[in-house]
Amino acid sequence: MTLCIMGWLSKFFKGSGHKISEERCREKYGEDATGYSPSCSGEMWSENENEDIDRAIALSLLEENQKGKSAIDNSFQLEEDEQLARAIQESLNVESPPRYGNENAYQPSIPVYFPMGYRVCAGCNTEIGYGRYLNCLNAVWHPDCFRCRACNLPIIDYEFSTSGNYPYHKSCYKESYHPKCDVCKHFIPTNPAGLIEYRAHPFWIQKYCPSHEHDNTPRCCSCERMEPRDIRYVTLNDGRRLCLECLDSAIMGTNECQPLYLDIQEFYESLNMKLEQQVPLLLVERQALNEAREGERNGHYHMPETRGLCLSEEQTVSTILRRPKYGMGNRNMDMITEPYKLTRRCEVTAILILYGLPRLLTGSILAHEMMHAWLRLKGFRTLSQDVEEGICQVVAHMWLDAELMSGSGSNVASTSSSSSSFSSSSSSSTTLKKGTRSQFERKLGEFFKHQIESDISPVYGDGFRAGQQAVLKYGLRRTLDHIRMTGTFPY
Repeated sequence: MTLCIMGWLSKFFKGSGHKISEERCREKYGEDATGYSPSCSGEMWSENENEDIDRAIALSLLEENQKGKSAIDNSFQLEEDEQLARAIQESLNVESPPRYGNENAYQPSIPVYFPMGYRVCAGCNTEIGYGRYLNCLNAVWHPDCFRCRACNLPIIDYEFSTSGNYPYHKSCYKESYHPKCDVCKHFIPTNPAGLIEYRAHPFWIQKYCPSHEHDNTPRCCSCERMEPRDIRYVTLNDGRRLCLECLDSAIMGTNECQPLYLDIQEFYESLNMKLEQQVPLLLVERQALNEAREGERNGHYHMPETRGLCLSEEQTVSTILRRPKYGMGNRNMDMITEPYKLTRRCEVTAILILYGLPRLLTGSILAHEMMHAWLRLKGFRTLSQDVEEGICQVVAHMWLDAELMSGSGSNVASTSSSSSSFSSSSSSSTTLKKGTRSQFERKLGEFFKHQIESDISPVYGDGFRAGQQAVLKYGLRRTLDHIRMTGTFPY
């Protein structure tokens, strides 16, 4: 339409139409149009021609006005879109919550503008269009896609925790990573400095609140683990507590202990250390053991909890004949005891062992006390405490090692790699008639070995380490010969 009007007007302006087009072209590109005004021939037009010219000018002005209006509309639309985008971004910045990870606060990040097509949700990997989104953990998310790693529910709280690059609800993070007390089953509290402080058993790694060391929480008299609130330990007649796992292999009476006594006698024979005299073995309660210890004139240094004695004096002790039954509250009852008079026929009158301990612990104590008996029966001089207790601990450790080897598939005690390094004179092997041990019993045996190895006392601990070093270097027989002659370990 414009071209038609301009073509018609050119007839009247006699060539000035070319100058008009040039002017508009330069305005479009921003050029200077000064001096380019339209020319006029000075001819007079008719009335009809004047009407035609007026009509053409009106149409031309109308078209220019519509073009201007269209440009204004487009400009207004762009401005409106920009205002809407700014409003959405400001809304998100205000409503997006502060983030916290690993109990440390994240500073709110500076808003980042993502052009359409580049704003992809890190949860579902789809483009985020118009609407709310979250900008955290160096990524953007649909609000419903920002989910807890533990429970898989959306995180809508103003705080959250992180582990690695994964977000968690604070409660889920605490449930997954905050340590719980193995005794009271509660979350271990923080100390005044805001740090989580707890105690842990060096072998079992049982974690517990520091307060349980002072609130009379019972420990198992065998494995030393603390009693959990939801599991009741067995209470023995002398007040000791025994966990249910240790109870499973506990030896409760003298008659019940006789097969174990025979096994250890065979173990001594395999080391060419047979006891010629038959020494009585009695299982007793704590009080009877302590009374017997006080009756010994030449008693040795003992652990805080005396669990075995090799007696040389004539005494009357109360021994356990029948193991107890267990009633309400896991208390034992109906245990039968009787007095037993010890008569001195040789240097050793009896071996006493504390009742109610697991088989492996009972056996290691018995192997220890039998070494005391062997030294006395073989006429060894009176030894210093660290030497005598040390060599007795070495033999107890050897027996535990042989038992654990036999329970894992090797049934030969004296020809195992561990036992053969201790004995240079053993020529016979003894088959230990044991079945495969449970996983806990094997763990328990390793714990008893660990107790011997890590003992810090100058008599039992240092004495064992000195004796073990000598036996590893010279063998058991040569070490014993040196002790007989000098009263000390060879170095």
